[in-house]
Amino acid sequence: MSVAAGGYTEGAGTRPGRLAGKIAIVSGGATGAGGAASRLFAREGAQVALVDVNGDAGEEVVAQIRAAGGVAELFTADVSKREAVDAAVAGIARRFGRIDVLFNHAGSIVVKPFLDTTDDDYDWLMDVNVKSMFMMTRAVLPHMLANGGGSIVCTASISSVAATPLEVLYCTTKGACAMFARAIAVEYRDRGIRCNAVNPGFIDTPHGRREMSALTKYGFDASEAALSVQQGRLCAPEEVAQAALFLASDDASFINGAHLYVDNCFTAA
Repeated sequence: MSVAAGGYTEGAGTRPGRLAGKIAIVSGGATGAGGAASRLFAREGAQVALVDVNGDAGEEVVAQIRAAGGVAELFTADVSKREAVDAAVAGIARRFGRIDVLFNHAGSIVVKPFLDTTDDDYDWLMDVNVKSMFMMTRAVLPHMLANGGGSIVCTASISSVAATPLEVLYCTTKGACAMFARAIAVEYRDRGIRCNAVNPGFIDTPHGRREMSALTKYGFDASEAALSVQQGRLCAPEEVAQAALFLASDDASFINGAHLYVDNCFTAA
C-alpha cells in the first residue's frame, strides 16, 4: 500500500496471505470501508462472508472477489434484528464450517441538534451501531470458542473520544462500541479471543460525504478544507480496511483490548 498526498493508492508493499485459510465475516461489508475490507480480506487469503442489508452492493463485491479468484458469499441481513443476525451467522457456519474473524463494521449516523433528537432516532441508531455489534458478537463467539480462539474487530470512531456538535447520539453509540470491544477482550482473553476497535476519522465514502453535508447544513463547517486542518485530508476507506486487517491478523497476536486510531493525528493534536 502507498498513500500519496491526495489519498490512497493500491499497490506496492502489500504482503499477501495475512488471513490465509481464515473464515472472515464482515458486517456492513458491501460499501465504503466495509466493502474495502471485504475485498482486502479476500486478497489476503480469507474466505469472506459479507453480511449487509444492501443486497445489490453486496453481490457486486462478491462478484469482484470471485473475479479475482477469491471466495466470498453474501448473507443479506439487517444486523439490527436478532432473527436476521442469528440466521446469517448460522448460514455462515453451515457454509464455511467455522468462523475465525469477525469485523463488526455495520453502522450509521444521525446528525441533528440534540433537542431535535427523538426517541425513535435513539432506538434506531443504538440498534444499528451498538445492538448489532452485541448480537453479531454473541452469535459468533460460540463458534470461535469451539475452534479455540478468534479475532474480533469493532468499528468505533474518533467520536468515541472527540465530540462533534450535532452528533450527540452518534458519539454516544461510538463510545459504547469502543468500550464493548475492550470489555469483550478482557472477558475472553484467556479463552483465545482477541477483540480490538478501529477508530477512524472522517472517511472519504458516500456515507462520510453525507455526514459532512449534513453538518454543513446546520452551520458547522465540515468542509474538506476545514477537516484538513484537523486530519490533513480525508481518510481513504482502504486505510481503515488495512487497520482492520492488521488487528484481525496474527500480526497483532499480542494486541488485545486496544483502540487503533486511523485519524492522522485528529485526536492527538
